[in-house]
This record gives sequence, C-alpha cells and structure tokens, in this order.
Amino acid sequence: MGMLCAVSFNRYGRLYYLDPGGLQIAVGDRVLVPTDDGTEVAECVWAPQWVSEDTDGFPKVAGLADDADLRRDDLLRRRKAEAKVAAKRLIREHQLPMKVVAVDHVIESGGTGTGGSRTTIYFTAPHRVDFRSLVRDLGATLHCRVELRQLSARDSARVQGGIGSCGRDLCCATFLTDFEPVTIRMAKDQDLPLNPLRISGACGRLMCCLKYEHPLYQQFQATAPAVGTRVSTPEGDGRVVAHSVPRDAVVVRMDADGSRCSCSRASVCGPRQQHDERYAD
Repeated sequence: MGMLCAVSFNRYGRLYYLDPGGLQIAVGDRVLVPTDDGTEVAECVWAPQWVSEDTDGFPKVAGLADDADLRRDDLLRRRKAEAKVAAKRLIREHQLPMKVVAVDHVIESGGTGTGGSRTTIYFTAPHRVDFRSLVRDLGATLHCRVELRQLSARDSARVQGGIGSCGRDLCCATFLTDFEPVTIRMAKDQDLPLNPLRISGACGRLMCCLKYEHPLYQQFQATAPAVGTRVSTPEGDGRVVAHSVPRDAVVVRMDADGSRCSCSRASVCGPRQQHDERYAD
C-alpha cells in the first residue's frame, strides 16, 4: 500500500503513474519525471492518493519543476514544432508518401537546443520508404541528428490519440500499455455484426475493447444452455431462443402460448435446478 499520482506530458495524453515520494503535489503542478533521456516536465492531473496496490515498482517524482526546467520545456516544445513543420515541407519536396505523426526532441546537457541534440520523427506510410535523402536534408535544416521511425496503424493511433466510437478517449492513448491480440472470433462470440465499420477502431484494426468482455462471453457460453435447448423455467417449460450475456440471462419461448420471457442463467441451469429441488424443503 502506498501513494500514487498521475501525470501527463500532453493535454489529454496518456497518463503515467508515479510515486510522489513525500512531495506535496496538487493538480496542475508541473513536476519532473525520470525518463530514459533524462528528466522531463509533466503536469499532474491526479493528486497523490492512497492505493491498495504495492507501489514499490513505480518510478518516483524527481521533484517540482523550477523556472529553468520550464524554460527548457518551452524550448523543447518549440524545437518539436519547428521539426514538424520542416519535416512536412521536405516530405512534400521529396514527394514521399509519408505522413508525420509525432516528433520527439532530446536536448543535450547544455540546454542550448542545437549541437548534440537528437530529433526523432515518427511517420506512417503505406509501404517501406527510402528516406535517406530526406534524413540528410532534415539534418542540415534542423542542425541536429535526425532519426525517422515508421509506425504501425495501432501505434499511430496511440501516438495521435482521438475519440472512439464509445465517445471516450482511445484506450491505447490513455491506459493500455500493450496491444493484446484481437480476433474476429471474439466479435462472433459476442454476436456483433461483422461489419468492418462497426467493429474497427480509429486505427482501422479490430477494436481493442473486443478483448475486454470476451472472457465473460466464454464463461457464459460454457455454462448456459445453448440456443435450441429445451429448459424448465419458473414460468414453465420452453425452448432457448437467444442469449443476453450482459444481463446474465437467456430468452426462452414458452410452450404454453409462444410468448418470450427473459430468465436468469442460474434459473435454467441444470445444477441450480437440482440444487433447488434437493433443498426446497
């Protein structure tokens, strides 16, 4: 048990959870976060709170950002904006089928923002692209070492962010850390329409949220009577015609009058009925 706070490097961006380390941090404070390229400035979006999980493995906040850190962060953001504009212009000049998705810039220890810096440009393209001449022109324009990295469709959506069909921020851009495999079988098991426009996310791939409820559907199908099975319900005998997994119920067409009723899965399962008959008295 310990305390955790959440920070974000960009407005509405991915949340990162850190141990405040005894610092008094409020929402909106700018803090220093340790990264592979040194400490970077982030904004606190969730004040420190006690959590039941073990917090030993979480990184600690390096401290509160001072004026020098904020000036360095402003310089970093300006360099990113300049690199993005330059990259788009040179891509048009070289007539390459590339789309700039994001730019990352690392400032050297001196903090001047020029010699020794590294700019990484993330892009998407329909196929592999020969960008060797582009890298040379970018290096001459930005006066730093330049790296270009091609992103997949899912990684592009994670970096850019957006709003999903549910109306919320994309899962991959907020809390998902790894992409788990999603298959069309999951959509079939959940009786979803196999329309790519209905089951695809912003990246054009199958929605990651298909994975969330799939174990629930698997458990339901393993214990509930299959469609077409005759069952006995509190309302009488009938035949199962549909499943309602979110409500943990089955739809039964009654033999008496042909009407349909929704019964809980437990009320029509054999083991539950045997239990009720045995201990009814």
